[in-house]
Amino acid sequence: MPTYWQLLLLVLPAFVLIGVGAVVRRVHWIEGEGEGSFIRFAINVCFPSLIFESIAGNAALRDPANLIVPPLVGFGLAWLSLMSGKLVAKSIGLQVGTGLRTFALAVGINNYGFLPLPIMEAIWGPESRGVLLVHNMGVELALWTVGILILSGLSLREGWRRVVSPITLTIVAAVMCNLAGVAPHIPKVVTTSIHALAQCSIPLGLVMTGVSLANFLGEPRQLFDVRVTLASTLLRLGVLPVVYLLVAKYGPFSVELKHVILVQAAMPTAMTSVILARLYGGHPRTAVQVVFGTTAFGLFLIPLWLRAGMAWVGV
Repeated sequence: MPTYWQLLLLVLPAFVLIGVGAVVRRVHWIEGEGEGSFIRFAINVCFPSLIFESIAGNAALRDPANLIVPPLVGFGLAWLSLMSGKLVAKSIGLQVGTGLRTFALAVGINNYGFLPLPIMEAIWGPESRGVLLVHNMGVELALWTVGILILSGLSLREGWRRVVSPITLTIVAAVMCNLAGVAPHIPKVVTTSIHALAQCSIPLGLVMTGVSLANFLGEPRQLFDVRVTLASTLLRLGVLPVVYLLVAKYGPFSVELKHVILVQAAMPTAMTSVILARLYGGHPRTAVQVVFGTTAFGLFLIPLWLRAGMAWVGV
């Protein structure tokens, strides 16, 4: 089993790339329209390419246990996290208009994409990405339905419509290609191009995460609030990991899905919450405080939870 320091070294490169993004934003190499364009390119082109490459020819995803159960687990754990976030927000005195709903969303949705992908690949190999990406369909569904309803009060129909995105459409197409055995027959020029874009996905996504975070570094006092930062860190990186690991240990899941749940248990809050708080009338400052707090503590706690989880779950 990897030691704490070996796991820390696996995690550090992701945080270094986030730091690079923050630096290039601070020196104005990426800003304004360029920032939005890079983010859209990463999410709508590179990430779908990674998804297709990881799923379309993945033999493990021909097992129904790895195809049907992971999205259900992803949705269920995200729903539980969102509800827990709402209860904790009320318990620390937050109200609607001062960050209650934003706190619930931010704590409820962890980093389920760009950060866990390189960690899983480093520990269990590139084939582990497929189950994670299918699992993420459930997280996306929870985010765009339960999460958005909590944050903004949108109707259920509006939340469901937002599930239809380049990412979810790519997952569906890739799963169908995998089940039909189409992947080996795709022209090499196409697969080579997809591979090249997929290779850009994780580095570009992490860099753009740093770019987004750097927008708030000009007001450092707003990055920390005793109630919000400590409560979110205790819940996201203290209580919820225990729940996730209990599910991983005792759930009737495949080894691949147990790996996914184990890594998800250790993840800090997703940067997406800051963007959504802006779009849906939330409280962006609260989201920023949750993101910065859980990410900063996560640098040291992620290896700890990974090691503890692998030992306890037995994978």
